[in-house]
Amino acid sequence: MRKYLLPLACLFSAATFVWADVETEVVIGELANPTGVAVNAESGDVYIAESAAGRIIRIEDGKAVDVVTGFALDKYGMDPTYDIGPLGLTFLDQNHIVVSGGGKPDGEDFVAIYEFGQKSTADKPVQKLGPLPAEGDIKAEGNFYGVAVVRLDNVDWIVTTANGDDDKGWLAAAEKEKAKFKPLTRYIATKEATKVDAPAAITISPRQEAVVGQMGEIATPGDSLLTFYDVKAKKLLMSLPTGLSDIVGLAYSPKTGRLYAVDFSWHDPSQGGLFRIDAVRVDGKQAAKATKIVSLMKPTALDFAKDGTLYITEFGEGEQGGRVLKIKAGL
Repeated sequence: MRKYLLPLACLFSAATFVWADVETEVVIGELANPTGVAVNAESGDVYIAESAAGRIIRIEDGKAVDVVTGFALDKYGMDPTYDIGPLGLTFLDQNHIVVSGGGKPDGEDFVAIYEFGQKSTADKPVQKLGPLPAEGDIKAEGNFYGVAVVRLDNVDWIVTTANGDDDKGWLAAAEKEKAKFKPLTRYIATKEATKVDAPAAITISPRQEAVVGQMGEIATPGDSLLTFYDVKAKKLLMSLPTGLSDIVGLAYSPKTGRLYAVDFSWHDPSQGGLFRIDAVRVDGKQAAKATKIVSLMKPTALDFAKDGTLYITEFGEGEQGGRVLKIKAGL
C-alpha cells in the first residue's frame, strides 16, 4: 500500500484555511428529496435526480424541465424514512446520462442509461444494467446511491455504490464492450475491505481511482471513511477515517484539485454541511482532515461545473423543502 500514499496525497490540498465568506445561492427550491446532481461539462446544463418525485429534471431559467419521468418510489432509512426513486446521476458522454436507482425493492433496483435532449420515461432506457437478485447466500442488491463513469485503457466503466447487502457493501460495475455495456456485476465488497458498511458517495480521482465515501451506520456519528480503489485490480488502495458522519457526495474541484464532500449527518442534521477534505500527517501516517465550509440542511450530492461553480442538492425541511444551491467558482 505504501507506494500509493504520496501520489494519493497529491490529490488533496494541504491548506487549512477556513472559508468564512462562502455564500450559497438558491437555484431552485420546492423539490421533493433531490439526491443527485450532474453538470454537463460542455453546455453547463444542470441535471437533478428529484428522487421523491420519481424524475430527472434539467434546470432552465430557474424552473424544472422533465427529462426522464415515471421512476418507482420506495422508502429508505429509519427514524425518519424518506421517499426515494432515482438516486445518482452522471454523464456517460454528451448524449447520454446514467441514472442509479433505489425506487424498487432490493433485487429489482437497476442502473440505466438514457439519451437526453428529448423527454423520456424510466421504462425506456437505451440500456438497463441490473437488477442484481439474490444468489444463494448472497443477498439481493439495491439502493444504488452514487454512480460514476471512469475510462481505463480506453474502455468505459460504470461503477455504482449499493446499499442492499449490509454484509458486503458492494460496489457494482459494468464494463463497456463495443457499443454496449456488459451486465452489471457485484464487483468489490467494500465492507469486507474496510469493516464499515454503506458505500454511498463516489467520484473519480485525477489518477482514475474510484473514490468512495463509506457512510457507515446512520445512527453512529463520525464513522464515515474516505476510500480509494483501483477499479481494474478490484483493490482497496487506502482507507481513511474522516470524522464525518454520513458522506453522501464527493467531488473534485476542476480549478484547484481539492476534494469536497457533503455530510448528511443523519443522527444530527444540524451538523451537516459541505466539507473540504485535506491530506495531513498524524504520527507520521497519512490521514484526512475535514474542514467545514458551509452548513447545509441534509445535503445529498454535489458536482462542479467546468468553470468551478459548485452545485449542491439538499433535502432541506418538509416534504417539498428540497433545493439546489450554487456556490461561485473559487473552491
